[in-house]
Order: sequence, then C-alpha cells, then structure tokens
Amino acid sequence: MRKKIILALLGSALLLPASTFGQSEINNQAPQQMGQANPQNWPIGNDPVPRNAKIERQIKKLLAKMSLEQKVGQIIQGDIDNTTPEDVYQYHLGSVLNGGNSAPGDKQWASAAEWLADADRYYDASMRRHGKLPHIPLTWGSDAVHGHNNVIGATLFPHNIGLGAMRNPELMRKIGEVTAMEMRVTGLDWTFAPTLAVVRDDRWGRAYEGYSENPNLVASYAGPLVEGIQGKIGDADWLKGAHIVATAKHFVGDGGTVDGKDQGDNISSEAVLRDQQAAGYMPAINAGIQSIMASYNSWHGEKMHGNKSLLTDVLRGRMKFGGFVVGDWNGHGQVAGCTPTNCAASFNAGLDMFMAPDSWKELYANILQDVKQGKISKARLDEAVGNVLRVKLRAGLFESGRPSSRPYAGQFDKIGSDEHRAIARQAVQESMVLLKNNDAVLPLKSGQKILVTGDGANNHMKQSGGWTLSWQGTGLSEAEFVGATTIGKAIMQASNNEAVISEDGEYKQKPDVAIVVFGEDPYAEFQGDVPDLMFRDKQDNLALLKKYQQEGIKTVSIFLSGRPLWVNEHINASDSFVAAWLPGSEGGGVADILFGKADFKGKLSFSWPKLANQYRLNVGDKDYDPLFPYDYGLSYKDRKNMSQLSINSGLAAGSDLPVGTWFERGKEGAGLSFSTIQGTKFEKLINGIGTNDTPLRSLAMDRHRQEDARRFIWSGKSPATLVLVGEGAYDLSRESNGAVAIEIDYRVNKIGDAPVNLISYNIGPQAAGNGIDISAMLKMPAPGEWKTMSVPLSCFEKQGLDMTKIAVPLGISTQGVLDISISRVALGSSANGLVKCQ
Repeated sequence: MRKKIILALLGSALLLPASTFGQSEINNQAPQQMGQANPQNWPIGNDPVPRNAKIERQIKKLLAKMSLEQKVGQIIQGDIDNTTPEDVYQYHLGSVLNGGNSAPGDKQWASAAEWLADADRYYDASMRRHGKLPHIPLTWGSDAVHGHNNVIGATLFPHNIGLGAMRNPELMRKIGEVTAMEMRVTGLDWTFAPTLAVVRDDRWGRAYEGYSENPNLVASYAGPLVEGIQGKIGDADWLKGAHIVATAKHFVGDGGTVDGKDQGDNISSEAVLRDQQAAGYMPAINAGIQSIMASYNSWHGEKMHGNKSLLTDVLRGRMKFGGFVVGDWNGHGQVAGCTPTNCAASFNAGLDMFMAPDSWKELYANILQDVKQGKISKARLDEAVGNVLRVKLRAGLFESGRPSSRPYAGQFDKIGSDEHRAIARQAVQESMVLLKNNDAVLPLKSGQKILVTGDGANNHMKQSGGWTLSWQGTGLSEAEFVGATTIGKAIMQASNNEAVISEDGEYKQKPDVAIVVFGEDPYAEFQGDVPDLMFRDKQDNLALLKKYQQEGIKTVSIFLSGRPLWVNEHINASDSFVAAWLPGSEGGGVADILFGKADFKGKLSFSWPKLANQYRLNVGDKDYDPLFPYDYGLSYKDRKNMSQLSINSGLAAGSDLPVGTWFERGKEGAGLSFSTIQGTKFEKLINGIGTNDTPLRSLAMDRHRQEDARRFIWSGKSPATLVLVGEGAYDLSRESNGAVAIEIDYRVNKIGDAPVNLISYNIGPQAAGNGIDISAMLKMPAPGEWKTMSVPLSCFEKQGLDMTKIAVPLGISTQGVLDISISRVALGSSANGLVKCQ
C-alpha cells in the first residue's frame, strides 16, 4: 500500500506549478557530502515489467554455460569505426554502436541499405560457432535523437527544445513510433533516446536536447515517447516488430551543472536533484524503459559513472529500474582513479555495459584480469551480464534472426515516407513560437511580393542542427539531405514559386515582405557551450533587416537556434519574429504557418532572456524577470504591437567570438595572438611588417568581408613556426576524446617541397613529438580553393602532449616556402578534411 500511495503522490506532483521547482530551492537545501545520495529520500518505484520465469531460467542456463571471456565481452560496447565483425566474434562483444561520425564502410554517411547490410555482418559474427559456448546475439545502439538522424533520407524531427514548445505528449508517441520504425528498416534495435535533462542553464551545449526548463513538462513527455519507441508493456510487439529498445539519458543532473558546462559538476541539493533534475525518470521507468545511460556530469564532485549511491542504491534499489545501465562515450574514464581502459570502480558502482568506442580492447583485457584478481566479483559480473541478457531476451533477439529477416527490415520506402514526413511537418507547425507580429504582418497575404534571404534560408544544416548525419551536423552537402525541404524552398512552393530566394539579400524588384532566415550554426555537446546568451551574428543579418525596414519593406525573422538567445536588436528590426528552433527536414511546416494554413500553437518551454547574462533564468525563480516568460507565444488572434526593446545586453565590451573559436572574422579569440616562436619566447606578428626575405610575415586579407582572414608567408630563408599562443595554460583534456578536432579553414597559395608540420606546445614551451605532417593534404588537387582541415586533438595527446597544460593550441612549422591563407581556427568535429594521426 505504501508503494501505491507514494507513486500516486509522485504522479500528482507532475501537475504542480513549475514554481514548485524554482531556483531558490537550490540555495535553500543543504548539499550532500561528495555526491552521496540518501536512497530513502527518493520515490519508491515498482518495476512495471515483472520478471518472467521462463526468461529467468534462460538467463541462469546461459550464465552457467558462458565462459568468463564471453561474459566480459557482453558488458562491452565498441564503436563500428574501431570494431570489426571479426572483433565481435573473437571477443564475444555484446554490443556495438555508431558514434556521431561513424557509418558503415568507414564512410562519413551511408545509405539505408548499407546500414542493413552492416547490421547483418555484425550480427552474423556474434552468432558464429565458438566451440560449445552459447550463441549470444549482438545489439546495436545509435543516437537516433531527432529521428533516425544518421541515415541519408531519414525523417528529421525538430530537436527536443522545439518539441517541448508543442505541449503535445501524444504527438511525441507518434514521433517515437516513426523513429523506431525507420531504425527497424535498417536493422538497428536500440536508440540512445530520449534525453530527459531538465535544462536550468541555457549556456549548456546540449540545451536543445532538453524539452524544457520545467520538470513537469519533461515528465509529461517521458512516458508517451518511451511507449512510442518500445511499444506498450504487455503488448505482443513490446520491444519487437515495429518497436526497439529505448534509453533514458543522462542519469542524472546533466541539465543543472555549474556554469552550464557539459560534463561539469552539479551542486544542487538532493531534493532538487530528485524533484527537478530526475523528474522524467520515474515516468520512463513506469513506461518500461529498458536502458538508462549514466551521465558524464558529477554531483558534488562525484562522477555519475562511479556513483554507486545513485546508480545502484537509488536507481535499482529505490526506483526499481529493471533494465541495464550503459555508460556514455568513455565516460567511465573520468571516474577518479580510472582511465578509459581500466575502471573496475565504475562497474562496481552499477554500470552494466561500458561504452568504450576506441578503448574496448584494452578495457576487455583489464576487466578480465580484475575478475580473476577479485577486484570485480563474479557475482557482480553475472548480475550485469544477466541484466543485459534479460533485455535481449525480452526484445526477442535470440529468436528473431538476422536483422534483415526481421519485420520491416529492408522496406526502404518507409525511410522518410510521406506518412512519416507528415508527422514531422505537424511537429514543426506546433513547435514554432511567434514572439512578435506588429501590424499583423503574418500570415502572408495573397499577391504579396516575397523575398527570402538569410544564411539559413536554403541551408539544411542550419535548420537541422547537430546530431544530423555527423556528430556536429556540419561538413555536409545539401545533396545528403535526400527528400528534405529547406525553409526557403518550402516558401517558394507555398507561394506557387512567386517568392524569390536571394543568397546575398539583394533584389531586382522591391518586395512587400522580406523573410530573413538566420540563427546559430550547428553544434553538439560541449562544442555548443557558450559564455552567455548573446547571439553572435556571423553573417550580419541585422544589417539586412535594418536595410529592408529603411526601404519600407516589411520584415519577418525566422530564427533558428538551440536555445533562447539575446536578439533584441534583431527583434527591433523585425515586424514579425518567429522562434523556429531547429525544425529538421520538413521546412514545409514553417511555410504552412507563415501562409496561414495553420495557426501558431507553440509556447515557450524555456524563458526568453531580457539580458544576455540571464542564462539561469527559470520560471518560478525569485526575481523572475524575462523578456518573454515561460509559456509565452502569440497566435494570429492576438492583435498587439510590441514597442522597441532595450539594446542593453548586460554584457561588458569584449571579444564576441564564441567559446572554442580561436580565430575568425580577422580576430583572435580572447587572450590569443598569432606569433612566431624563437627558442622559448614568443614574438607577436604584426600585419604588414617584414619583406620578402623575412622568415615569416602576416598580411590581412579579405575572404567574405574586409580583412576577415590572414595570409601567412614563409620565405624559406630559414625555419619558422607560426603559433597561436594564449596568455596562460589551456585544459583540453575533455576535448581530446578522439571525436574533437582543431578545424582550420585555409587556402594554399604556394607550397614548396619541405615538410609542413602542425605542432602544439605545453607550458615551457615543450613541443608534442615531431608534429603532424600535413604536406600531402596541403598539396591536394584544386590549389587556390578554400578548404577545411580537421586535426583530432587526440593526435597531439598520442605524441605526448599534456592536454591539461597547453600553452600553444596550434603551431605550423616548416623550413621551406609556404604561402597560406587562414580564415578560421576553431574546435570542431573530426570529419571534414580529416588528418590521420601519425
């Protein structure tokens, strides 16, 4: 009875006003010592999936027959970029995943048919005869976070921040069903979704992966989405047929870290962690979620991947979670005393499966040794393997055969089908939020001359955001978005091709209305962390808006972003301003609303800041003072004009470059400067100083605008090194995980025969190894064209660089002739123009 009462109280808590979970609670609760939870303070769960006697007998029989090596393999997941089918066979691996930049055939992206063929190859390897050992089928996990977003032609839904604005749990169920179906077509059976973070600091690079700052809204979405992906408990197709295994992530506290940093520390009280940050987990567990992913973040200094009080005592003991706990990308390596290849502590804390994309082989050997030496008990190993097997058995993997033989496999016409795109289009319609509509400029009127411009007007990457074909959602051609429709093209179609798209914003015939589509460039995870909520307009869309208003043209802004941002000047220069978030593949949903085929329904699920430093602005806070409050959103019935907004951003003057951008628009990032190195001293390069005989000189030059790039010329008279040096030490250990790279936008004007090396330095300065030879890449065909080069930070780490004490993030050294122009240096993804480690 006590369990029923507490569960009933928890259910009613989801209906409480958001102020119940205000920021003031964080300050009024005593913190826990070193992140240790008190399980008795958490709700008592009731595993809605009772143990099946037949399945439990199968698990017991399998465990009795499995070798120690086979058991260890079952708790390890490798990335397909670093794991072959032969590896799966030899090491008995229980799972593989495709990371954000991984695809079949070592491609950057692949077709649905290639995914299905690869699924068969890995499955077949797991089922090959291994002496008398039992066959254990493999499961394949994928970040299908806004549709099956790794596959060309898939339906791309709005990212979660947009879905939160819909307030439509039942549509979330349909979105889950579509995602599961499209994954089934390609042979995959497990998604790393949904994200149930409650975002309390909008600087966080994963803010768009959260539905809302309000835990009530997050909780209301968790159950329907899980049921959409997995099916309903008790139904014949639960986890089977058109459904797959879902993952609730990231347990727990990722949305409330200090300074809004990804993988940072959450210092909220246990009450806030439970009632606010974990609000979505009980509904997900009650819906039968079978996988939960541990979070990168810490709680009061204790990394979640090693927090036994939360992973075991709370999640399993108190909340009665009955599936298995999977780690995040090498997240176990961040636990105190651990490395990515050695971490018994994380396993003993409650992790059932290590996500060890590129570290799995050494990890396998170390776990095997730990079990033999007693650092990991055989009972704990059997428990974890049993948890994994239980989900595989529930999902029918032991009898379902090859992925290509399962229901819906190979029905490629379901990928991006009209039916699926219609659901995504509805989600776009319902997610858009109208913030301003002076003089009822919208909806657009019949017969109006319409101009569409802005850097997002015809740009699939900007409207789809991160986690789209690549980890960061960058480096893609428009041709890769098969079946998708840009916002600009959709507006043209809706206007019977009378609207005109202008890339540069110019026009021949004066329009009545100018629609400017602009916003944030794509990003994912910590590469999206920002210092404040100032929108840094790289393409100067503000100038376009002001120009049109001065010319008497009505202006409509379609703002693409993964979080609310300070855009007061842009709003002032717009007669109508729409927060479209990251709508995905169906630009037609945007056009439907603009032309009045449907009305605006979207309401803000995040408070919109009045100042750029209001990044921890949440409904229910003391002194709550937003520009647009939580739940704000106009419809066409609302007839009110907005006065001019203050253009005081609340920020001090300083560098306007984003975090992780070291050089762009002709400016070095804060504290950085281009210099030469002589021994242990740096000498700043001054543009225009020197002659043709000077070893290295710098010239300002134009690429997109006046003096927005630099030209560096090595005369070849003597060796010279160009360095981008900072004022102190940089800690890039978090970014050296193999998936983050230094991206350089460059153009080779002239190159000699001498090697050209990229090099980085520790404090001292001390170089990392001999550097990385990029001569061959610089000499690649099409000289004189602008290109992008990506150098994984892990390359420098492998050469011996201490990634916690970097003095020079980037250096270019040669003894010969080199003339190269550079327009941008920034942290990005290991995708475009990838330089292989030497």
